[in-house]
Amino acid sequence: MKPHYGCPVKATLNVLTGKWKVLAVWYVSFGPKRFAELRDLLPGVTEKVLTSQLRQLQEDGVLQRTATGDSPPKVTYSLTAAGKDLVPLMEDMCGWSTKHLGLLPNLPPLPRANRKRTGHKRAA
Repeated sequence: MKPHYGCPVKATLNVLTGKWKVLAVWYVSFGPKRFAELRDLLPGVTEKVLTSQLRQLQEDGVLQRTATGDSPPKVTYSLTAAGKDLVPLMEDMCGWSTKHLGLLPNLPPLPRANRKRTGHKRAA
């Protein structure tokens, strides 16, 4: 874990710090995604960087990686309970940015079914 100097806010930001982490968490919040799906949703990401950032999100307890015994293995990523708890924070940060910086959301909102299940309010 990166240094957080005893600050819970810094520790939380450390979990999401990385060029692709927030977007990966957001897209997985719609439902489990395979590696190739995430790669295709994140134009410009290299496989090496995506692999690294997905591993970091796993180590921080945000994502769960599930592999089947198939050949080749089918690997999917889904949010853990802790990962689901991050999504409303991301939505609140989106609202703050819209209100104070004038930036409108550019990602799709969570479907209503996901909002009810996880308590989401707004789009990020």
